[in-house]
Amino acid sequence: MELIKSLIDFVLHINKHLGDFISAYGGWTYGLLFVIIFCETGLVVTPFLPGDSLLFTAGALAGLYPDKLNIFLLFVLLSVAGIIGDTLNYSIGRRVGMKILDWKLPFVKAQHLERTQRFYERYGVKMIVLARFVPIVRTFAPFVAGVGKMRYATFVTYNVVGAVAWVSICLAAGFFFGNIPAVQKNFELVVLGIIFVSILPMLIEYLRARREPPNAQTAV
Repeated sequence: MELIKSLIDFVLHINKHLGDFISAYGGWTYGLLFVIIFCETGLVVTPFLPGDSLLFTAGALAGLYPDKLNIFLLFVLLSVAGIIGDTLNYSIGRRVGMKILDWKLPFVKAQHLERTQRFYERYGVKMIVLARFVPIVRTFAPFVAGVGKMRYATFVTYNVVGAVAWVSICLAAGFFFGNIPAVQKNFELVVLGIIFVSILPMLIEYLRARREPPNAQTAV
């Protein structure tokens, strides 16, 4: 419970916490951001990490402290983190498969994998790109691609495109809009808005699945 409370506090006040880290540790911030993005995309046990809001905040702080955070270096490092993370996750899915559910790992739920599978069946290989913008699905999409034995060359292509698009859009949004006074004053609401917009596709997919007749859901 304390972990959950701490995580919620970190996400809602991510600009303050990340700003404090920059002030205290300077260049080590690049390493922290790299590790978080890598873990969220590369490890199926960490779907709770704040990807979108973290990238938005990093972009905003790069605009606020250009002498401490370089937006172009952030783009390169975090794109690489996302690409390597998804590649690792794909490899885990290809080797382990659905047997991972037998391990009873925290945060690895059958329903999460099932929703990601439906996402995959609906969008095909494009899922690797689209899933970058959907929390939880973002973490499980490369794993499901590995389970489904997606061709590695195809996966790598969409993996790179998805990572570059996700990182560049979120960083740019934070860099250009994150330091507008109204945004700074209501940063917590902006973060909540980012989270809501991010989970909207998953929510729509969930509601659509619930409205389908039982036979249709079985056939999927």
